[in-house]
Amino acid sequence: MGTNLDIKIKRANKVYHEGEILSGVVVIMSKDAIHHNGISLTMEGAVNLQLSAKSVGMFEAFYNSVKPIQIVNNTVEMVKPGKLPTGKIEIPFEFPLHSKGNKVLYETYHGVFVNIQYTLRCDMRRPLLAKDLTKTCEFIVHSLPQNENRTPSPVDFTVTPETLQNVKERAALPKFLIRGHLNSTSCIITQPLTGELLVESAEVAVKSIELQLIRVETCGCAEGYARDATEIQNIQIAEGDVCRGLPIPIYMVFPRLFTCPTLQTTNFKIEFEVNVVVVLQDDHLITENFPLKLSRA
Repeated sequence: MGTNLDIKIKRANKVYHEGEILSGVVVIMSKDAIHHNGISLTMEGAVNLQLSAKSVGMFEAFYNSVKPIQIVNNTVEMVKPGKLPTGKIEIPFEFPLHSKGNKVLYETYHGVFVNIQYTLRCDMRRPLLAKDLTKTCEFIVHSLPQNENRTPSPVDFTVTPETLQNVKERAALPKFLIRGHLNSTSCIITQPLTGELLVESAEVAVKSIELQLIRVETCGCAEGYARDATEIQNIQIAEGDVCRGLPIPIYMVFPRLFTCPTLQTTNFKIEFEVNVVVVLQDDHLITENFPLKLSRA
């Protein structure tokens, strides 16, 4: 077994807010007594920005500004150099969660081109030929509730061949009429997106109706910016040729970590959209797009 290093955070869900105390224990298990050159614990938080392949050619100058943005960086020496006895040793720790300087503690978010991550890293430095031990553990930061006016912003929509954009041959499209509504496009992240959809008429049979959640990530600086839209999840809400005039419920839960409150800063933006997609039997794809504003209550 050798020596094992582990970090155990007190809260089971690992969720913390700015100003709270992050506490837990570092667990060291070993069959033999261990000589070491000190054990330290580091709390790190950073925003990692990455350019998509299609943007790299455009903005070579841009590279300099896409270095990680440090939000938190604290290190404490837990144990001074010395010797640890055999068996299981638990070293408790407490870290106040505060940002570095005047930086903002953004909410944890795992995206494609923007990543906001917070970690604890324990390092045990070993003498001479013994290999240094390192253990990393992620914890999650939720932003504090935003005190803003949260009036629902319902949206009604009607989709016909005439309302579609980006259509080459409108005359070749089959006739259809789809109505629906979203209860609100200003959403609380812990509550589902809800609404209703009705296929009033369609000349061609319906194959499938889907809800597609999209992340729109923008990385930018003085030299320019790169904006990329990628899919987070796709939920089928109806399959086959649905009954005409039958209300189909729209219901989507926002996935944890892959969504966060809508964020706009000088270096990057994280926004969300939902697509209502109707696939017809002849593989015509009808898409209606709605920008969403996510917030935490």
